[in-house]
Amino acid sequence: MNRFLGNKGAIALFTLPTLLLFTVIVFWPILQVFYRSMYEWDGLTVGQFIGLDNFARMFGDRLFYTSLYNGLIFAAVLAVLQIGIGTILALTIAGTAVKGKKFLRISYFIPVVLSVTVVCQLWLAMYNGEYGLINKIFEVLGLSYRQDWLSDGKTAIYAIAIVNAWQYMGYHFALLLASARSIPEQYLEAARIDGAERWKAHWKVTIPLMAETYKFCFVLAITGGLNAFANMYIMTSGGPGTETYTLTYMMYRSAFRVGEYGYGSASAAFLVIECLIVTFAINKLIARERIVY
Repeated sequence: MNRFLGNKGAIALFTLPTLLLFTVIVFWPILQVFYRSMYEWDGLTVGQFIGLDNFARMFGDRLFYTSLYNGLIFAAVLAVLQIGIGTILALTIAGTAVKGKKFLRISYFIPVVLSVTVVCQLWLAMYNGEYGLINKIFEVLGLSYRQDWLSDGKTAIYAIAIVNAWQYMGYHFALLLASARSIPEQYLEAARIDGAERWKAHWKVTIPLMAETYKFCFVLAITGGLNAFANMYIMTSGGPGTETYTLTYMMYRSAFRVGEYGYGSASAAFLVIECLIVTFAINKLIARERIVY
């Protein structure tokens, strides 16, 4: 085995197909995005090179800052709800005293396998201002509070983010549950012997040992929030007005509705840089030595 691993030619031979596939599918399109962002181009005719003018225009566009702000809100909601609730559920299911674990695991993961269109239609009915389930609950409780959740610019982005958080929370739950179960039981037993209660033992022992999983989950949740598109496209079409635009939706509008592919590519290029910065920051903030059990 050592002889094979030391053969650089063999390593290159087996990694080359993957590298070529990655280059064609991921790296080359990203380079094209940055290249096209420097052109005034309608997607059909020959583009005109304008340098960084698209970026200068973007940084002076109010819609860009609205989209950037909404993306950050979306990412924050996903990180808090998906990872927070996922952690509570995972640590609860990982306990030995819980009955019906298999049923609960399946139930939590069901929304993940549903189509985003089905999920959005379900929540559109729940958010409806006249007959929606949420307002009906307030009515049953005798509360006069009513809200048209998706027509109010102050609540629309949060309402849509909750839909995405609910759908993919089960994915984070599955990752965190697998990580919690991989930790040797004797660590928790030692904490209990020292006087720590169950949840305190999880806080002091289990969660710190799950740092690598949390790193991956935070990258998924935050970059997923910054890249959000499908939910607002189906539920609000970016409305009311432009209140639920994100950078991805701004890119879609510029390229496919207005025909400004160069300007849309500038939005996409900024989004790539933003996601790379976030990923780098998360890896630095949650950096720790890998523990082998």
